[in-house]
Parts: sequence; structure tokens; C-alpha cells
Amino acid sequence: MRRGADKGKTRLAKGPNVIKIDFAKVPATRVAGSVMKRTVVVNGGNTMNETPLLHSETLARDALVSDALIRAEGVMKTVASSEGPLHILKGITLHIKAGESVAVIGASGSGKSTLLGLLAGLDLPSSGSVWLGDSEITALDEDQRASVRAKLVGFVFQSFQLLPSLNALENVMLPLELQGRRGAREAAASYLERVGLAARQGHYPRQLSGGEQQRVAIARAFASAPRILFADEPTGNLDTATGAHIIDLLFELNREAGTTLILVTHEARLAERCARRVELAAGAIAADSQAARDLRAAIGV
Repeated sequence: MRRGADKGKTRLAKGPNVIKIDFAKVPATRVAGSVMKRTVVVNGGNTMNETPLLHSETLARDALVSDALIRAEGVMKTVASSEGPLHILKGITLHIKAGESVAVIGASGSGKSTLLGLLAGLDLPSSGSVWLGDSEITALDEDQRASVRAKLVGFVFQSFQLLPSLNALENVMLPLELQGRRGAREAAASYLERVGLAARQGHYPRQLSGGEQQRVAIARAFASAPRILFADEPTGNLDTATGAHIIDLLFELNREAGTTLILVTHEARLAERCARRVELAAGAIAADSQAARDLRAAIGV
């Protein structure tokens, strides 16, 4: 990167090795003179020296933070193992706006599911902070985090997570009743009809196929009208044809509801349906399609 001597504008090298910019490498704090720094990583792995952000770039980053519905700042996760500390996540910083659809991708063991659990408040990081809406969930106890999840979050898991003692209708009704929603039965029945299971309301999970169980889980997730939907490998236990149907259903309902979708997947066809893709490698963000676009727009590249 070089600064033009004539107009004082930041210019980025252009050509086949044009930059890849990773906001995870931008410190969240300002340095001397209220100027923030960023690191620019050239494709191929060469890192250029940190340079101060222009005022316009600082304002652009601040706007991203203020618009974020989900924020992770410097999140690390370390667990003990027989061979010493195991660093699962290494300083993840990630901002997700309301209404975004984000695929978290990466090889097995890269930290995808761990990151999802931390963003959802199902677990706590070793260090760093996570915000859902206006709530810093890393500063809350488990009961308080559960209260935030009940208000904001829905889940779709690879293993469905249906209660075996409840039938399909009752499984969908459960979160609505916990919220104290009136008309829980009617709302649950309506969503089961939308996922094509109107005739299976009285059936228990053991009486349903894998695809049908996942449709119940999707109905349960959307029936509570969450602002945020976390989906962890939602087609992982399904055959190709059934998985394709579940993908269509998930994105159709998400589009109608305007929900913020964070999707962990190893399937390229599923990731491609999301507007943004965040790739993890060895516990760090290796690439973020939206962060690169935002910074390029901010500096006019």
C-alpha cells in the first residue's frame, strides 16, 4: 500500500495479486491520535506493514460496529488437553449485521461449531467478548444468557434436538409456551403446515424420517420469530435429495422472516446460498467475503 504524494489518498496495488483484507486483523482499539490501524494481507500470505486508517475508513469501521446485531471481539477459546493447552479459536473478531446470511466454512477442526456456540451464548470464550443485540452475553450468567437467547435466537442442529416424549406439534409449541405466547398451538400448527407436515402433527420423533424431523426443527426455530437463527450442519445427517429440500425450505422461510442467518456447513452448495462467507482455518479467520467488500468500498477501490 502506498500514499500518493499529490492528493494524500490511499491507493491499493492492483493486478493478479490484489489484496485480501481481514477485519479480524484490525485491532478494535484506537492508537495514538485516535487513529486506528489495519493489516493488509496480500494473496499468497505476504503481510504488509500496518498503516493508519484514513478518517473515512475509521468512520466506515465504526459504522459497521454500530450496525452489528452480532459482535465478537478478540474471542479466544482454549481448553486443556493431555498434551497441554489446545487453542481452538485465536482472537476472532466478527461483526454481523441484521438480516445478513453468513456461512461459516472451513476444514474439520477449524473451530466452526465452537464459534457458533460462543456467538449463541451456549458457551463462554476464554477471553474476548460477544454481543447479541444490546446485550454483552459474555458478561452474563447462564440464566441471563438463556433469557437473551429466548428473546433473540432460534436453532437448527444437525441432530435435530427434538424431545422424544413430545409429538411434532408439542415440540414446536414448547418454545412458544416458554415465551408465554398466546395461540401457541395455532402458531405451531401453522408452521408445521408450511413445512409440509400438517398430517404428521401427532407423530413422535421416532415415527418420523430424518428429513421430517429436520422439518419439525425448522418449524420450531421459525415459529418463535427469532431475530437470529443459528444452524449447525443442518443437512449433515440427511441424504442428498432430502438435504436439498431442507436447504430450499430453510432459505425460503429465512427470506420471508428477514432473519439473520449464521450457518455452519462443509457443503459448498449450502454456503453458496449465503450472501457472505467466513472461512476459518486453524482457529482464525482466513477469509471474509463481506469484510473485503466493505473496506474496498470505504477506500474507493
